Amino acid sequence: MVYNITKYSYDKAKKMGVKIKLSKNKTKKIDVFRNDKSNSKNNRKIVSIGANGMNDYPTYIKKYGLKYAKERRRLYKIRHEKDRHRKGSAGYYADKILW
Repeated sequence: MVYNITKYSYDKAKKMGVKIKLSKNKTKKIDVFRNDKSNSKNNRKIVSIGANGMNDYPTYIKKYGLKYAKERRRLYKIRHEKDRHRKGSAGYYADKILW
């Protein structure tokens, strides 16, 4: 399954000051990079996020509508409560960019 990064995710990443690209890891959706505006070659990968094959907030909106997506987001945030607050972790970036 090929994942298409949504405008929602690009906007969230920009707001956080990071860049995102499709992941080179086949099991992940997105690679997150440090956004060094002074030298684009120094944009180092921070982490890979999003299990490929699993849905995320923008995908749920597209497939099932906003009401269902909001419920899935609520359940995701409960399920990942421990890891989504550790700044710099994969869980943190997944929560902020995909949910």
